[in-house]
Amino acid sequence: QVQLVESGGGLVQAGGALRLSCTASGISSTVDMDWYRQAPGERRELVATITSRGFTNYADSVKGRFTISRDNAKKTTYLQMNSLKPEDTAVYFCHTYWIFTARDYWGQGTLVTVSS
Repeated sequence: QVQLVESGGGLVQAGGALRLSCTASGISSTVDMDWYRQAPGERRELVATITSRGFTNYADSVKGRFTISRDNAKKTTYLQMNSLKPEDTAVYFCHTYWIFTARDYWGQGTLVTVSS
C-alpha cells in the first residue's frame, strides 16, 4: 500500500520560514515527486517538482524563495520555504504519479498559515 505522509506545517509570521517533509512508503524511491498547494476557495496548484535524478522546477510565484529536495535513501521529499508571504497560506500536498501502477498518489496535506 502506497502512503505519502506530510509534516512540518504550522503558523509562521510573514518573512519567516518552514520546512515541509513528505515520507513515502510502499513505492519506488525513483519516482518524480511534487508539492501542490490549495488555498481556501482556490484550485490546487503545482508548487514544485523534483525528478528522480534531482532536476527541479518551480511555480513562478515561489521561485527564489522555495527549494525542493529529496533523500532517496529515506524516501523523503522536502520543501524549504523561505521569505513566506500571507499569500502562501494553503494546505500543502505531496504528490506522485507512479508509472508502475498508473495511479496518482496524494498525501493528506499539511496546513501552512502565514500571518501578516
